[in-house]
Amino acid sequence: MKQQITILGSTGSIGVNTLDVVARHRQRFDVFALSAATRVDLLLEQCLRFEPVHAVMTQAAAAAELADRLKQAGSRTRVLAGADALERIAQDERVQVVMAAIVGAAGLPACLAAARAGKRLLLANKEALVVGGEVFLQAVRQGGARLLPIDSEHSAIFQSLPEDPASWPERVEKIILTASGGPFLERDPASFHQVTPEQACKHPNWVMGRKISVDSATMMNKALEVIEARYLFGMRPDQIEVVIHPQSIIHSLVQYRDTSVVAQLGTPDMRVPIAYGLSWPERVESGARPLDFKALPTMTFLAPDARRFPGLALAWEVLAGPAGSTAVLNAANEVAVQAFLDGAIGFDQIHQVNRGTLDGWSAPVVTALEDLLAIDQQARVRAADWVRRLGAR
Repeated sequence: MKQQITILGSTGSIGVNTLDVVARHRQRFDVFALSAATRVDLLLEQCLRFEPVHAVMTQAAAAAELADRLKQAGSRTRVLAGADALERIAQDERVQVVMAAIVGAAGLPACLAAARAGKRLLLANKEALVVGGEVFLQAVRQGGARLLPIDSEHSAIFQSLPEDPASWPERVEKIILTASGGPFLERDPASFHQVTPEQACKHPNWVMGRKISVDSATMMNKALEVIEARYLFGMRPDQIEVVIHPQSIIHSLVQYRDTSVVAQLGTPDMRVPIAYGLSWPERVESGARPLDFKALPTMTFLAPDARRFPGLALAWEVLAGPAGSTAVLNAANEVAVQAFLDGAIGFDQIHQVNRGTLDGWSAPVVTALEDLLAIDQQARVRAADWVRRLGAR
C-alpha cells in the first residue's frame, strides 16, 4: 500500500527535492497535499504532475489564482487557503508522512498538528524545535509521532548514533556538527559591511533559499542547528561541538566514549537525507551522485572564528537561558535577515540585531504553543526596533 505524503513548503528547495525523490518511487508514495506561500506557477506545475488531493496557499489571492488555473487545466486538486489549512493537511487521517519544509516560525503550528496526529514527521523546519523546544517534543511524545531529521547534519548524526536511544547517554561522548563556513570563510570581516544580498546568497556547495543562505553566511544556521540537535538527541549543550569542513563531504560525526568517531559521508545533495527519511529504516535510491573517493579533494577542518561568526556562540547562550530564549533568537534573526535582504541594514548588522534583541529579555512562563507564539511576536517587535535604530545611523 502506498504511503500518502503531505509536503509543507513544496516550492522551496527541500520541497522540490522531496518531489524529485518521490517521482523516483511512485510505486511507494503518493502525494496527498502540497503547500506554498505565493509561488503560483511552480505549485501549479507540481499539482499537474503529481495530482494531489489538496493544494494550500497561505495567501488568499494566490490561492484564488491557483484554483482558477487548475480548474482551467481540468485538475481535480482542491485548493485551500490560510494557516488553518496547513494544519488540516498536516493532520489528515489519510496521511502517513509529513515533510515539514516551511522556513521559519510560520511552520510551527502545522508541525505541531502533524506531531499530535502521530505522523512520520520529516523535519526540515529546524525552527519547530528552536522555537517549540519542549512544547514541541511533548506533542511528539503524546501523539506517538516518529520524528526524523532532514537537515543534512542532523540526518548524519541520526545515522551515526546507536539504534537504541536509551543507550546514547552511556555510549556517546559528544556530537560534532560540520559547517561549510559559507561564502565568506576567507573574507576579511572588516569588509563585511560591504556584503550584498547577492553575495551572501551565493553558497559555495549547496543550492538553498535566500534566508537559509544568509544564515549559512553568518553561521547563524549552525547556531540554530546546535539548538535543534540539543532537543533532537537529548544531549547537553556542552556535548555539542561545531567544526568547519569547507568541502561538505562529512556531514556530521558522533564521538563515542572510547574516542571512536562515526561519521556519515556523501555528496552535498539534500536528496540523500530526504530519501533516508522517506524510506527509513530502509534505504532507497535518491538520485544523488555517489562519492568518488579517488577524485575527492583534500578534506580540511577548522575551528570557527568568533570574530568572523559572532552569532554562533548565541546558541549555547540561549540554551542556558530561560525557556523561550531560543524562540527570541530565532525571531530576531528572521527579522534581521529579512531586513538585510531588503537593504534596510548591512550584513554586519545582523548580529547586532540579534544581540540587541536578546539583551535585557525577560522571558515569561512557557507552557503552551500560545506562549511561544506570543514570545515570537514580542521578539519581532524588539528586533524591528533595532533594525530602525541601526538603519537610521
